[in-house]
Amino acid sequence: MTVIEQFTYLIFLKQLDDKQLLIEKRANMLGVTTDKAIYTPEQKDLRWSSFKDKDPEVMFNLFTRPQRHLNDVTVFDFMKTLGKDGGAFTEYIKGATFMIPTAKLLDRVVQQIDKLPLDNRDTKGDLYEYMLGKIAEAGTNGQFRTPRHIIRMMVELMQPKNDDTICDPSLGTAGFLVAASQFIHENHEDWFMNQDFREHYNKNMFNGIEIDPSMMRISAMNLQLHGMESPTLIGNSALSESNDISSKYSLVLANPPFKGALDYDEVESSLLAVTKTKKTELLFLSLILRMLKLGGRAAVIVPDGVLFGSSGAHKNIRKELVENQQLQGVISMPSGVFKPYAGVSTAILLFTKTNSGGTDNVWFYDMQADGFSLDDKRNALISEEQLEECFSNPENVAKVLNGKCDIASILSEWKIVNQQLTTDNHQDKTQKSFLVSKAAIVANDYDLSINRYKEVVYDEVVYEKPATLIADIKAIDAKRQQAILDLEKMLS
Repeated sequence: MTVIEQFTYLIFLKQLDDKQLLIEKRANMLGVTTDKAIYTPEQKDLRWSSFKDKDPEVMFNLFTRPQRHLNDVTVFDFMKTLGKDGGAFTEYIKGATFMIPTAKLLDRVVQQIDKLPLDNRDTKGDLYEYMLGKIAEAGTNGQFRTPRHIIRMMVELMQPKNDDTICDPSLGTAGFLVAASQFIHENHEDWFMNQDFREHYNKNMFNGIEIDPSMMRISAMNLQLHGMESPTLIGNSALSESNDISSKYSLVLANPPFKGALDYDEVESSLLAVTKTKKTELLFLSLILRMLKLGGRAAVIVPDGVLFGSSGAHKNIRKELVENQQLQGVISMPSGVFKPYAGVSTAILLFTKTNSGGTDNVWFYDMQADGFSLDDKRNALISEEQLEECFSNPENVAKVLNGKCDIASILSEWKIVNQQLTTDNHQDKTQKSFLVSKAAIVANDYDLSINRYKEVVYDEVVYEKPATLIADIKAIDAKRQQAILDLEKMLS
């Protein structure tokens, strides 16, 4: 995390100088500019284009020198004073600390970053995703980094619309918001021709809440590197009393922390009205329902315990989804999806806020493979090209990848069920994909675990009678004895 943070700060410094160079280029071409300069002429030494060519010790001094007078600021000090002028990222770096220990190491990193094509949105986004992928330890309070292909599958299931206001209340590294942005660029580039959409995309479309300051800095930079320079980010606990967001978002994508617990007085009171509990996974579902507008959709990862827990709080939140909202789907995922961080079994809940019911048939899918081994190594079972086809051409590869990756099948089955093209082939509960009526769910005390409804077909195995088996063994033994006698005759 420390390495990524330091890398992040340096990338940001290069971006600041690139912006300044663009401002200067415009001014030279037009003779005048309305753009506000980032650096003054006196701050030239603090610019990337200036210090990158200096002697390593001189460069290091610009980052670490003590302040002798008011204008004698370090490169880091300057970065922290930009505020909103520097974009969303600078709102969360007030506590940033320079931690690169030597001049030689700083020079090496600066020279390497200088070669990166940071003017390319896809390249710098991929770079950051690669870095985040190297975080090999789980966070605290049940925080686990959601695998990129699972995030992408959830975004594909939700199909973001051009007027959506998207939120992740447990932001982490902003993987869900980045994936939603990429979905729009890949599938709806024509939307950007509309000025109203561009303004919505840049200012209102992407929203996140995160309590961890380090994660907030990293997520802000991740969004900025993916072309979202003004997302709305809130540095706070989404469940706290100070958070009173209600009916604001039309799409929520989230993987809330599991196994956390809060005292009742720490939790916003309206959340406890839906389900009185200290468990964060239940409180987040209550929060998401409150945050959604009427008609808003959500795809949320929950631990399996939410689906079948017998406590009053567990039953209440499930009853709320089934009776008062529209629960549309439950995708049961194998326990290895979050390895090596954790072996917890999880599911994805797909629902729409209606406040007036609407649950009819709930689609269940028994996901058994996600394209990677389910052990700690998580080795790829399919190629990158095949994984890409799961998203670009799911109908054609679903059967081909059966047993190795269910993502294509999930996307194609959801399309059929969600568009109500047919229900005839979803009544067989021995299959991976099937529908369960609301009445059946109510009869089972709102249990949403797939094992409650899936029917297992056992193959009948017929064994011979013991007497027949003994006779067969005697016959084999007789042949063995005869073979030994024949061998003795040959040798003699």
